[in-house]
Amino acid sequence: MRKVTLAKTAGFCFGVSRAVDMVYNEIRKGKRVATLGPIIHNESVVSDLARKGVSVIDEPALYDESTDVTGMTVVIRSHGVAADVYEKLRQKKCEIVDSTCPFVKKIHDTVQKYAYEGYDILIVGSREHPEVKGIVGWCLSRGTVVETKEEMDAFEPANPDKKVCVVAQTTFNYKKFKELVEIISKKGYDIIAVNTICNATAERQQEASALAAESDAMIVIGGKNSSNSRKLYEISKNQCENTNFIQTLEDLDMECIRSSSSLGITAGASTPKNIIQEVLKACQKKETLENY
Repeated sequence: MRKVTLAKTAGFCFGVSRAVDMVYNEIRKGKRVATLGPIIHNESVVSDLARKGVSVIDEPALYDESTDVTGMTVVIRSHGVAADVYEKLRQKKCEIVDSTCPFVKKIHDTVQKYAYEGYDILIVGSREHPEVKGIVGWCLSRGTVVETKEEMDAFEPANPDKKVCVVAQTTFNYKKFKELVEIISKKGYDIIAVNTICNATAERQQEASALAAESDAMIVIGGKNSSNSRKLYEISKNQCENTNFIQTLEDLDMECIRSSSSLGITAGASTPKNIIQEVLKACQKKETLENY
């Protein structure tokens, strides 16, 4: 009999749940609602919101004079945005609902503070991720994004006092963050390293690693554009070769898990509970579920 184990941390994190709830709350008020970019990296949620009349505005469109959002309610997603985006939204005369995750907002405050004090800001994360792009926009043109050991090793501060503040994308791999901080710490600069990785992210990654290490097969559920879901896949794959990354039950090849005696399931922070339960039931069938 196969043992099927669902990670306790699978599914919506606090910031994502809060952002999605805020959008639905604005819909219930009968307002014309738009989100600045997809509210989360999950196609099923974004499609449901679209059916309810919620449109998605790409951030660059705000800088196009033809984009008219006057009188609309525009929701800033949990990833956050650069400081100048708020001013642009005010110029567009729309109502702003800010669902930026409090943990991300703390990073904005941190980098702005140290940038004002003359520090160069190093952001450890994926430079194309919207959260990282938003953080850069609070660094007063002092921000540099690093993703690899080579980039960190090559970094040289621009300020003469060699003052550097290091922060991380909230969903970055904690182990990799520590490795990168160790590299720059050996250079003798005036370093302030702030671990801004979300506790929920760290716990989710640790649990995924432990679960994958004791499983014959592993399923990671998440959106194809979800950074934190991809990291869960990488972590799980490192421990369990037979790791499968899916968005919904339709993507799951049951042959990949059929011969496994132990199956682990986890999900990214933007994966709705109903999708997790569908996958779980299909894998579980009559077998025993043991919550990890």
